[in-house]
Amino acid sequence: MNNLATNYENFLYSRLHDQSDSGFDSFVPDGFLFPFQKFLVDWACNKGRGATFADCGMGKTPISLVWAQNVVERTNGRVLILTPLAVAAQYLAEADKFGIPAVRSNGDELPARGIVITNYEKLTHFSPADFSGAVCDESSILKNYSGVRRGEITRFMRKLRYRLLATATAAPNDYIELGTSSEALGYMGNMDMLNKFFKNNLNNSSTGRMRGDVVKWRLKGHAEKAFWQWVCSWARATRKPSDLGFDDDGFILPPLSEKSHIVDVKTLADGMLFALPACGLQEQRDERRRSITERCERMAELADTGEPAILWCHLNDEGDLLESLIPGSIQVSGKDSDEKKEAKLMAFQRNEERVLITKPKIGAWGLNFQHCNHVLTFPSHSFEQYYQSIRRCWRFGQKRPVNVDIITTEGEQDVLKNLKAKQKKAEDMFTNLVSEMGREMNINHIKTYETKQENPSWL
Repeated sequence: MNNLATNYENFLYSRLHDQSDSGFDSFVPDGFLFPFQKFLVDWACNKGRGATFADCGMGKTPISLVWAQNVVERTNGRVLILTPLAVAAQYLAEADKFGIPAVRSNGDELPARGIVITNYEKLTHFSPADFSGAVCDESSILKNYSGVRRGEITRFMRKLRYRLLATATAAPNDYIELGTSSEALGYMGNMDMLNKFFKNNLNNSSTGRMRGDVVKWRLKGHAEKAFWQWVCSWARATRKPSDLGFDDDGFILPPLSEKSHIVDVKTLADGMLFALPACGLQEQRDERRRSITERCERMAELADTGEPAILWCHLNDEGDLLESLIPGSIQVSGKDSDEKKEAKLMAFQRNEERVLITKPKIGAWGLNFQHCNHVLTFPSHSFEQYYQSIRRCWRFGQKRPVNVDIITTEGEQDVLKNLKAKQKKAEDMFTNLVSEMGREMNINHIKTYETKQENPSWL
């Protein structure tokens, strides 16, 4: 009787969402990937259209390359890999290391078959008719683009049979943005997802402003479990191999030390005798502007160690002042051409420059800076930017403890509190994803893999 009840429960669960796969069996040479990476490639190939939410340093690049090569062999066609700025060069280096044929293109010339790598900014130069599949690397970056650019990417992928999204932080503190990934993969649209699993504060289907109010969506209490089950029907999430049932050997992060430095602001807000926490975004912006000199001087002082350091800022004036305060530093700014940005980022990656100064929205996605273990940053309300900026250094493959210095003022204490709250929300999201993912794997009887970790041949 118990077996009958269990089987019936599993049957009902399988009918909750579309569990159908549109892919094929993968081929990965023995010793080419770690077992958990091979598992993700196999799942993604069988799924056909899926997302791998694997943490920084877990090998999303080789996973994406092997998946893409499988699609090339399956279709005898081309696969387009879209990356953030400067990450295309890393992909080419990884492809060469793995012996996987790949070319970089701006849309002018295409091989007869194979993997083509380009930046998101070049997408308009390509036609989906020329490709059998596509990979969106660091796919969470899509929500930082305008609706027009995000629409271009979704439309490009719409008619492709094979699609893969790869990111470490899919909506790390905002569940709603998972709808963007689902829509790009051709599953439930963003608005359909909102209406099914969420409720807004105006009790309607609007996502914009109405009567001066900002519409805020919240997950329906009774729909929470069904929501995570739906996400796991098209995604796999892991922060370490054991989330997938594999050994964590070789994938243990070094210690992370985060230290806040509160600087005194010489110029107080009008009418104030002493510093108080800023109330609201406008006061916080005013506080940031008034304290540029003090904060930058303190950051430059902390970076004066003789060792590599990454300095993350948010304002042009901050970047310019830091560059003038730190001899020999390089700044990657918005006014630089794409080619110049990439050259500077690669120079820091090759350890040719000691100090890199830039904004998270320019360089916080996809790049590997394990040679550096010192991060300095000014806080903002974006947890994703903060998380990604730290994970450029604090990632699997880093051999030393990573130190993070957060330079702020008394008036920006609420910003730090908000970041901590969003961090807790992100941890809860991954806990739910991993929990439901385990149930999904058991129900579908996904084949087991050898859990003994052996170094791939390329290591």
